[in-house]
Amino acid sequence: MTDIAFPITIFHNPACGTSRNTVAMVQAAGYAPQVVEYLKTGWTREQLQDLAAKSGGSLRALMREKGTPAETLGLLADEVSDERLLDAMVEHPILVNRPIVVTPKGVKLCRPSEQVLDLLDRKPEQFTKEDGEVVTP
Repeated sequence: MTDIAFPITIFHNPACGTSRNTVAMVQAAGYAPQVVEYLKTGWTREQLQDLAAKSGGSLRALMREKGTPAETLGLLADEVSDERLLDAMVEHPILVNRPIVVTPKGVKLCRPSEQVLDLLDRKPEQFTKEDGEVVTP
């Protein structure tokens, strides 16, 4: 069931269990989210700046270190500028953490996946994650 009055976009990496759980949790709540596989589509500087601003965080807060070239690229030092982070995130989309969810209620990096529930009008009665953990909103 698509809810046009409550659009949801999930920036998703299908290889990530947290991201898969987030998509499934949104679907279990009765939504048909727009799922963007950002490793295929890539990012724009403006898009990343907008998501960071709307999430109330920084670009650094959206950066993923584990399983990425962040350390090799010298991005972990505090003095690395936002401009350099943006350049790297656009060039290497894997540097952006996931899943990032956008709804009319806001923008959030949903780690752990149940953080997505704060962004929904309706919630599933119960949800079981891939690892068997049961989430009861």
